[in-house]
Amino acid sequence: MSAALVDLVDYDEAVARFDPVIGIEVHVELGTATKMFDGAPAGFGEEPNTSVTPVSLGLPGALPVVNEKAVEYAIRIGLALNCSIAESCRFARKNYFYPDVPKNFQTSQYDEPIAFDGYVDVELEDGTVFRVDIERAHMEEDAGKNTHVGGSTGRIHGAEYSLVDYNRAGIPLVEIVTRPITGAGERAPEVARRYVQTLRDLFRALEVSEARMERGNVRADVNVSLRPTPESPLGTRTETKNVNSFRSVERSVRYEISRQAAVLDAGATVTQETRHWHEDTGSTTSGRIKSDAEDYRYFPEPDLAPIVPDRAWIEEIRAALPELPAARRRRLQGEWGYADAEMRDVVNAGAVELIEATVAAGASPAAARKWWMGELARTAKQQEVELADLPITPAQIGALQSLVDSGRINDKLARQVLEGVLAGEGEPEAVVVARGLEVVSDDGPLLDAIDAALAAQPDLAEKIRGGNQGPIGAIIGAVMKATRGQADAGRVRELVLERLKG
Repeated sequence: MSAALVDLVDYDEAVARFDPVIGIEVHVELGTATKMFDGAPAGFGEEPNTSVTPVSLGLPGALPVVNEKAVEYAIRIGLALNCSIAESCRFARKNYFYPDVPKNFQTSQYDEPIAFDGYVDVELEDGTVFRVDIERAHMEEDAGKNTHVGGSTGRIHGAEYSLVDYNRAGIPLVEIVTRPITGAGERAPEVARRYVQTLRDLFRALEVSEARMERGNVRADVNVSLRPTPESPLGTRTETKNVNSFRSVERSVRYEISRQAAVLDAGATVTQETRHWHEDTGSTTSGRIKSDAEDYRYFPEPDLAPIVPDRAWIEEIRAALPELPAARRRRLQGEWGYADAEMRDVVNAGAVELIEATVAAGASPAAARKWWMGELARTAKQQEVELADLPITPAQIGALQSLVDSGRINDKLARQVLEGVLAGEGEPEAVVVARGLEVVSDDGPLLDAIDAALAAQPDLAEKIRGGNQGPIGAIIGAVMKATRGQADAGRVRELVLERLKG
């Protein structure tokens, strides 16, 4: 039976009857000024086929030279992943034909990677720490970019013609390959997502890449297989290629587990193949039969000498490593005084950097968390965007809180100011002025509003005069309504009591 004809098995049922095993290959484009083996600029967004040299075009007689900064960045990544750094390593030719690989081979590393045998601890949403073992981290070059024109899918099938841009060909990459990730069970999709997110945060902290997934700076190939029990041999795996968002990593694992369970239930066998992820349908489709290493006919790159990193240089790089994300989160939690659950919520919302910048802009940690995890989190959820993608900055939140702290606006008015900033009406100060939202600080208008409220409710006024202060809330509410929420409730209370005592 064809695997394409079977229905999906319910996810919960699939993980109850099969043991999922995943493996993830993460590619990160390094943020060097030039390419891996030549002096072409390694920028983004240039006109097609302008950031090229004879080396990145694979022209005859063009010889490669290794980018030293790329090697340094690869060592940084390896050290941060608790890897051993090779005494000596070399490049190899990975032979295959694609139109976006002009040399007909990719210069990569095969049996001698620069970093190997590491691990990274991944914190899940409930605070559980899951260790992922790293098999290797090796250097290689990126391919160019194919654009398939015509058709409905943007893929080569059904396209009228294809265009190739070689600007990306030769961009330095580090590929990080995990060992089989076992023991995750039903949480395998979450482990996959959090692992890729952990690496993205690590790349940014190390300053080796912008790590912008929407630009393809970080891409994940996600391997999934099923076996009857944890003691059984590994099943046949599929590899979903070039998944470039955290959400898609998680969804692709869930989908493949359900799909493969259906294939096995139907008495068919899972095909070892690459698959394409479709964000719109939340599904994968078959790509090509997955090649094994021997199919690429690896052999040592004859034009590049082995790399022998000086041990003293490696220790210099190790000593200069910045504070890594996990340690930084623990430090910030202590400085901010957040409870474990509060910090987990902040981390899960992707708000650590936002709150840190807001505190740096002058807000207290409590106020910064209130805004980002309250009003702004609700807005982001309603609009189905990430917190960081909202049209507001930490500096603006700091300025908003400063207006509250100074007494110029209260919390209720601050929400209106926030609404104005999100709507593009300008900085918080400008929104306060334009909307006339500043707290009424002149006692004259407040006394007028208080007198009107007391006159409208003489029975409540009499009770307050008699020592029963319960009804004072209704008087304050009437005054706040009359002043459109721009009165200071504490000052209104003082004036009400003074008025009635007088």
